[in-house]
Amino acid sequence: MNPNLNLLPTLKVLLATRNLSRAAELLHLSQPAISKQLGQLREEFGDELLVREGQRWLLTPRAEALAAVLGESLTGIERLYASPTFAPGGCERVFKLASSDYVAQYILPDICAELARQAPGAALEYSLWDKRQLPELWRSELDLVSTITDLVPDQIRGLHQGEDKLVVLMGRHHPLAGQALSLDHYLTWPHLQVSGGGDKDSPVEQVLAPLGLARRWFARVPFFQAALEVLLRTDCLMTTPAHIAWQLSQRHELCFVSLPFQTNSQQYHLMWHQRHHQDPAHRWFRELAFPFLKDHLQRTMRASRA
Repeated sequence: MNPNLNLLPTLKVLLATRNLSRAAELLHLSQPAISKQLGQLREEFGDELLVREGQRWLLTPRAEALAAVLGESLTGIERLYASPTFAPGGCERVFKLASSDYVAQYILPDICAELARQAPGAALEYSLWDKRQLPELWRSELDLVSTITDLVPDQIRGLHQGEDKLVVLMGRHHPLAGQALSLDHYLTWPHLQVSGGGDKDSPVEQVLAPLGLARRWFARVPFFQAALEVLLRTDCLMTTPAHIAWQLSQRHELCFVSLPFQTNSQQYHLMWHQRHHQDPAHRWFRELAFPFLKDHLQRTMRASRA
């Protein structure tokens, strides 16, 4: 037998009211429709369920037994279909965010402060993002990724934070500091790369590789903090987004100049896998984090161009 679960709300009301007219009123149905459904219920349960006695309807023993369990069963079924809710104040979830150490230093503290204010019982786990992880985001435990990418895989959702251009960062002691770079200068001097975080270098390779040209690498490091220390002590050049160059040059003896050629802009996205998209807690966290990421990018980008 395939039970008709759609009849259970009618059964619940009939057993509670013991009155077909009242049940029809509460369910916004006609009395003939209620009578028809009662007939279907009698057939399904193999029992009369309600028996007429003068002006009253009496429950059969089977109906009394059903009434004892039906309310709890229907409540459980209704909970299955209820829209999930989320209250930040009671949240104890660990949210997982990945990006560069630059984001960790300059943006993450603001996100953490707001998370602590709105959801003091929640926690945040931050990790360094590797661009090679993007196609495998579906199997990752990460909630959010803030990174540079031109290609967004299928089943990945995202919010566009903005775009920025690349510049060349160097120490203020560098012989080329403050000068317009030529392509020869760019290729002659040693280069430094930050490997952690998003893809900051492919636009340069897209220009140089077809020409059979390549930079002369001195060092690749995973962190911006390590990179700026190297820049301060060597004559290396580092190609990096302008907003990052501006931020670092405000606090350290660094300066930046334009690239000697045109490249594609860097596209910044906050991304997550489709499976998280409708989760209320996830939606709340990404709506909390996104303004901080976008506002920092937009503000520092404007400053770098001023």
